[in-house]
Amino acid sequence: MQQVSGKSVIVLLSGGLDSMVCAGLAREAGARIVALTIDYNQRHRVELESAARIAGHVGAAEHIVLPLDLRRFGGSALTADIDVPKDGVPAVEGGDDVPITYVPARNLIFLSLTLGLAEARQAQDIVIGVNALDYSGYPDCRPEFIQGFEKLAALATRDGDKGVEFRIHAPLQHMTKADIAAEAARLGMDAGMSWSCYDPTPEGLHCGLCDSCRLRSKGFADAGLADPTRYA
Repeated sequence: MQQVSGKSVIVLLSGGLDSMVCAGLAREAGARIVALTIDYNQRHRVELESAARIAGHVGAAEHIVLPLDLRRFGGSALTADIDVPKDGVPAVEGGDDVPITYVPARNLIFLSLTLGLAEARQAQDIVIGVNALDYSGYPDCRPEFIQGFEKLAALATRDGDKGVEFRIHAPLQHMTKADIAAEAARLGMDAGMSWSCYDPTPEGLHCGLCDSCRLRSKGFADAGLADPTRYA
């Protein structure tokens, strides 16, 4: 993440491990962090608490939690009464299938909101924790999507019409989950602050069985790091 020192940067902060590392990288780069968390009425709402902790930890100048009820749309195991898969076959690097945990157009919707906030705050830099390796089945995590949205930002905004160049930073785009876990450790961030599980237990634990839990656990193991996550 280059040339953001002292600048306002919009960080899309879900509360997950990836977004936590993105916030840490923005802090390391000397950016003034404006964190945006979307409360889309997701099944794993506990991640909103993680987002608040992370925003405080990185010293965000502003943390906006924006309500947007995507359960009205449904179409995903995260926003409808559809069981979260726990069959022991996680999304893997290079996979082509789009899992049922895909939320229709979520990152397109979220980046549109971050773009609106960026223009309102006179910021040109947006940071998002998409990853094309662990979740290559998600169309809205691919490099082509990020590049396409950056071009769209120039066409869809008043500032873009004036020649302002918006930059979408996706620093984790080509990292494995092990790389991301190691980056959290390098940044001195407690990964236990973050939340990954799609289907938390009533006691507030990671289920340990959904794709996201399995990928998280494997990432720490592959990185040779202790996993601070509390699994059921």
